[in-house]
Formats: sequence, structure tokens, C-alpha cells
Amino acid sequence: MTERSLKWYRQLADKKGRLETGCFLVEGQKAIRQIAASQPDAITEIISVEEPPESLRNYPSRIINASEFGYISSVQTPQGILALVKAPEDIYSPTLPKDTGTHILLLEDIQDPGNVGTLIRTAAALRYDGVILTENCADPLNPKTVQACAGTVLSLWLRRTAQYLEIVKSLKQDDHKIMAAEVRGNDTPVMLTRNKKLVLALGNEATGLSQPLLEIADYRVRIPMMPEKAESLNVAACGAILMYVSKN
Repeated sequence: MTERSLKWYRQLADKKGRLETGCFLVEGQKAIRQIAASQPDAITEIISVEEPPESLRNYPSRIINASEFGYISSVQTPQGILALVKAPEDIYSPTLPKDTGTHILLLEDIQDPGNVGTLIRTAAALRYDGVILTENCADPLNPKTVQACAGTVLSLWLRRTAQYLEIVKSLKQDDHKIMAAEVRGNDTPVMLTRNKKLVLALGNEATGLSQPLLEIADYRVRIPMMPEKAESLNVAACGAILMYVSKN
């Protein structure tokens, strides 16, 4: 295999580079081990400043110095080990997998990569099957999103598409109930536990869910709170609570 230039790896920080190469980077031993556990064949190379740990030595590896690693890394404090990972071919497709599963998370225009990554990680941990993201969401393969995912980005199927409303309508026809998280909702989280097939929709950090999506929803769910103490919850915290309730 011809040795790639450091610039080749660095371009993966941008969506254009990821689309052109079909690859993205995952940093840190813990995250890489999670990728290796869920999708071992997706890892194509390990790049590190020291000899990789024994559990990762079955992959092709490249050792570089700390300065070179800092040039490639997108994080503020580089961890000294990266994995080059193949991106799922259908991640930017509007076509759902044949087996969508029963519980799906929909993220509409959530723009903070930390929130998107945390929600994907929580969805994986709480046995959700897939996540649909709108084009205005943070890219799930963005380095900051991947870092917040902590290696779970390939643990469930992902679709990032402008055609999300059409997808939601098709899921509704397939007996999925559409639950919209909304601060002015009338339904309580207990409604989530009554459905074997569910799409849980979370909206933009500032503006919430769009009117077209709210009109599709079967229920508008709110989390009871004490507004005199806290007016609202962070979208990642809200999503964690609702996903937990829906699976228990």
C-alpha cells in the first residue's frame, strides 16, 4: 500500500474530503476499540505515535511523530492514536435499511456536534436501531461529532438526508408512532412506553421542531419540569430521558 501524505489524512476533517475518500477518522483507544467491536472490518489503518496496543495490531499501522500526529488530529488534546475508518456507503442516502428495527431517533436541525454525537451514543446505549438526521444537523462523521459518539457512530444505522419528512411518513405507514418532543406538548413520556414501533423526534436547540414535522406527529410529548428552577433541558438531556422511558 502506498503511504498516504499527512495532508490526505488532514482533509478528512472536512465533509468534502470524507465524501471524496469514503473515510473518516476516529481518535482514542476507547473509541477505536468500540468501532472494532461493532464493525471490525470498517477499520483500514491505525495511525499512532507509539506501537498500537496488542488488541489493534491485526490492522495495518503507521507510526508517526507527535508533531505529525498533531497536524492530522482535529481535537484540542491529541490522544496519540487514530483509526482510519470506512464510512457507511448509505449514510447520506434517503433509502432506509431493509430492517429498520422498532425504535428510531429523528434529529431535526440539531447543529451542535456535541449534542448530535451524545444523542447517537445514547441511542446506541439504549438499544435504538437507527438515527435519521436532517441536512442541517451536524454531520455525524464530523470529528467533533465522532468524538462525542465515543466510538458508537457505527453501532446503529444512520441516515442524513433532506428527504426526512418523506421517510417519516413512510415509517408512519409502517405502523411507527411519531412522537415529537415539544415543550408545549400535551402528552407525557408514559405515552412512549405504549408503542412497539416508535420514531422519537427532537428539534433544533433554539427553535425546536418544525411545523411540518409537528403536523405529522401522532403525539407531542413533554417532560414535566419546574419552570421556576429550570426553563428547559438541553436537547441531549431531553433525548436521553425520553429514549430511556421508551425502552423501559
